[in-house]
Amino acid sequence: MTGVTLEELRKRMAEFSKERDWDQFHSPRNLLLALVGEVGELSEIFQWKGEVPRGLPDWKDEEKQHLGEELSDVLLYLVRLSDICGIDLGEAALRKLELNAIKYPVKLCKGSSEKHTQINAAENDNGNSNGCVTGISNSDSKSRSDGV
Repeated sequence: MTGVTLEELRKRMAEFSKERDWDQFHSPRNLLLALVGEVGELSEIFQWKGEVPRGLPDWKDEEKQHLGEELSDVLLYLVRLSDICGIDLGEAALRKLELNAIKYPVKLCKGSSEKHTQINAAENDNGNSNGCVTGISNSDSKSRSDGV
């Protein structure tokens, strides 16, 4: 199956849950906690590997398969959580990209890993700056907390 949409995943997850009578357990809180658990399992895959190159060229097929399974668990719980909360995840993600484009204009951020507050402060200080990143999360200079 290729080219799967978020809407298709949402419908299939809803059907999967309904068939098993799991809707009773799928409160936003429970789904969030399950999602956090899956992110933890995903993190364990990378925990002792240090930096890994793109494409994972040195990984065995079984390791890549396991990674795919854990990434899928995270995605499926995220899709289910958004559905239960009444959020159109695709629309929300596109809106967030638009907001990040405003927060991180190319002319100020290209090639930099600074957070938007650093960029905006530098621009306000001297009208000229070169800060930011691509929108990936955390608060250190390598990544940020605004999402993708």
